[in-house]
Amino acid sequence: MSILKETNNALIVGASQGIGLGFVKKLLQLDNIARIYATYRHQESASELIALMGEHPKRLVCLPMDITDEVQISRCVEQLRAEIDKLHLVINCVGILHEGTLQPEKSLRQINSEQLVRYFQVNSIGAVLLAKHLLPLFRHHDESIFASISAKVGSIGDNQLGGWYGYRASKAALNMFMRNVAIEYGRTSPKTIVVTLHPGTTDTRLSQPFQKNVPAEKLFSVERTVTQLLAVLEKLQPDDSGQFFSWDGSRLPW
Repeated sequence: MSILKETNNALIVGASQGIGLGFVKKLLQLDNIARIYATYRHQESASELIALMGEHPKRLVCLPMDITDEVQISRCVEQLRAEIDKLHLVINCVGILHEGTLQPEKSLRQINSEQLVRYFQVNSIGAVLLAKHLLPLFRHHDESIFASISAKVGSIGDNQLGGWYGYRASKAALNMFMRNVAIEYGRTSPKTIVVTLHPGTTDTRLSQPFQKNVPAEKLFSVERTVTQLLAVLEKLQPDDSGQFFSWDGSRLPW
């Protein structure tokens, strides 16, 4: 797969910080990426991303979008379609593990239906809504990739510890949604490879409260994570569509 070796248009969803912002920075270093679109939810937390747009006004376009609002997704995609007729690389980096009073559950006593809904809205449903609205921009004759950041804890087969009910289940749902999307895209957009990716534990705000038990060599910088995941994307073949990959390129169990 030579997705990063030709002139391409890319979309990074959830680019205001963390891995998403890291992808934007990395893609800006690659001359073959013609245009990068990057979404953010709140302008006040996207200052670094918006500053990058000021530095690269011809290549980087920043757009507001809340992935839990289908109207906003549709509006954002319409803006893209007004400027371009094809996308080659889409990486959905949106995810939530903790937020205010929302914290990963350690036991059934902490299960809360509203919090579960929030996990699924952000980690699962948003991605499949993206797939729905982005399909017209993938229907072309060039090779393309639609990747979503998942998590190894979303693997049912790998789950030996339990806990983190909402996060685990919502990531498992993301994997199933994307598997379904891969099958349908195989019929309607056969040049598009759809995958989910486990980035490893990355030094971001999402993982910060849970880093103390992570060995130093297993806690990746954002730059390292992005480099590793791009290497995985580079090696993808058409029959990899619908699969779940770790940062080192190995396939993860469902």
